[in-house]
Amino acid sequence: MTSPGSSSEAYVLGVGLTQFLKPRRTREYPELGYEAGVKAMIDAKINYDDVQTGIGCYCYGDTTSSQRIFYQFGMTGIPIYNTNNACATGSTGLHLARSMVRGGLADCILVIGFEQMRPGSIKSVWDDRPSPLGPSTTMMEETYGKHGSPRNAQYFGNAGQEYMERFGAAAEDFAEIARISHEHSQRNPYAQFRTKYSLEEILNSTPVHGPLTKLQCSPTSDGAGAAVIVSQRFLDARPHLKSQAIHIAGQQLLTDGPEVYSRSAIDLVGFNMSRQAALLAMKEAQVEAKNIKVCELHDCFSTNELLLLDALGFSEPGKAHEMVRRGDITYGGRGPIINPSGGLISKGHPLGATGLAQCAELTWQLRGWANNRLVSNTDVALQHNLGLGGAVVVTVYKRADGQTNREVSDGEIRQVSGVGYNPAVEARYITPEDGERVRSKTKRHDYVLQDTVGKLRSRI
Repeated sequence: MTSPGSSSEAYVLGVGLTQFLKPRRTREYPELGYEAGVKAMIDAKINYDDVQTGIGCYCYGDTTSSQRIFYQFGMTGIPIYNTNNACATGSTGLHLARSMVRGGLADCILVIGFEQMRPGSIKSVWDDRPSPLGPSTTMMEETYGKHGSPRNAQYFGNAGQEYMERFGAAAEDFAEIARISHEHSQRNPYAQFRTKYSLEEILNSTPVHGPLTKLQCSPTSDGAGAAVIVSQRFLDARPHLKSQAIHIAGQQLLTDGPEVYSRSAIDLVGFNMSRQAALLAMKEAQVEAKNIKVCELHDCFSTNELLLLDALGFSEPGKAHEMVRRGDITYGGRGPIINPSGGLISKGHPLGATGLAQCAELTWQLRGWANNRLVSNTDVALQHNLGLGGAVVVTVYKRADGQTNREVSDGEIRQVSGVGYNPAVEARYITPEDGERVRSKTKRHDYVLQDTVGKLRSRI
């Protein structure tokens, strides 16, 4: 382990994902988290005995739900953290891991984001106490009235309406963003929805709030994602893995400033904290917005994606809709390519897993493994993850070897992935044998697996 107080660069060495599913309890969180964690450790070529800290990320669940997952790998006594930071929960776990590695507190950390949600729009389960969004919701209702539509859709629908009124965007611009997201999702095997829609179908789907229709809103989802974050020393001891390691070159976690209560709907959804976090993360990584060629951003609603094109510096202020109209955010445009994974709108939004899924997509992009949707000639990528209430994490990634990505064939990937296939373009279940490869060799206890192995065996 590094010495406390010493500094180290941090790298993503391994990633893993489950398919994102409609929340119907077809798979439950101990199994989902186990699958994602096993995949990430296989990808990183490590065993759970190498892991010095565990970080679990979720919003819906009892305390120590993370231990319920991590104990399945082994009961090694390591510290395990449980994080909850609204929709930015997964990226908050990544930020914590990077901070610990850079601070010399650990050389190898496993982060698992997971969520088992209930069908329908997001609702609080804590109805016997004040809501953390109470002041924001009160201001929104005082300014824009009370409505029966889902609360989060009101926040982002109002923000989209304000952008239309101030800058000349149209409802079709938001629908075009959703059309692109759904088109991108066809090539992501982990996406909850993989259906292509026309602009007219999106505009004519069920109205939700303001310019938003149903096909422009992210769904509630079940799923899990994981990442192994390691130090420079850990990576240097494994030089053969340097070509797959992704450097976390810049990262910033911020919360709201006082402008959030300016009575602007755009400010109310965290526009300013996103802008500041992006500026700081890019400054640390020594890049500018024009250098970013691929971005996974928090499109919980299509209106938010348009706002973020502006906030992250990809468009001139107030001109994000013009960028959309030119086709810049998809393949063949000026770029950056936004959400090649399909984003939250199509991929799904299991809150604690979202930040890890964004990390996995950008890792596969920079490695060249996402060869059915690759943004070629990329050397820097940006991740944005937002939570109302509020928190935002912006992360800038680069390859550890300093190279630009190239398309890697499935045949090449099969030789090095550890699972015998390309996980960027195929979503498979793990086998019980996969789990045995990475579980602790000295501190495992089969009792804590309960029915996880049986469920996995039945799925295969």
